[in-house]
Amino acid sequence: GMAVGILSAAMRYTWIDTLLMFIALLGVSTPIFVSGLLLIFLFAFRLNWLPATGSGSFATLILPGFALGLIGMGEIARMTRSSVLEVLSEEYVRTARGKGLREYVVLFRHAVPNAMIPIATVMGLRFGSLLAGAVVTETVFSRPGIGRLIVKAILLQDYNLAQGAILVTASCYLLVNLLVDVSYSLLDPRVLAN
Repeated sequence: GMAVGILSAAMRYTWIDTLLMFIALLGVSTPIFVSGLLLIFLFAFRLNWLPATGSGSFATLILPGFALGLIGMGEIARMTRSSVLEVLSEEYVRTARGKGLREYVVLFRHAVPNAMIPIATVMGLRFGSLLAGAVVTETVFSRPGIGRLIVKAILLQDYNLAQGAILVTASCYLLVNLLVDVSYSLLDPRVLAN
């Protein structure tokens, strides 16, 4: 998502920008179960490249991972593009260009590092959606996982197992949000001063 957003910002208002943002929009607006079924239809049934369901090998992780990451890719790409374009309009970026720095140096040395805080925030928030989307993805691709474990525990009225699995999931989410908050000080040392 970050690569798509940076490329889109670098090629703003061109056909590449339009195409990449259209793909990001499709990623954001397509539910996981629809994209999962489309991926199974295309890559498992039509092209016969990857297994449709199951577990045990790396090949069985490709389709579920892509289906689960598609929404996050779209959101991160759109946020990255917006944030990088905002930074590219700042005075210090114009000064760097005025000094004669190449465009990729301006982009990767000045714009992207200063645009990272909102991108890191979106990545942290997306982690919670990944955990929620895991239930649907595990069901569509018939994979064992914590999402299906929680659903199965609730259906079998094993509330202790359900509470334990939900506690583990919530702890992971809290840990990721803590890491995102700590990363703010690494991304922008001015955060510590405030």
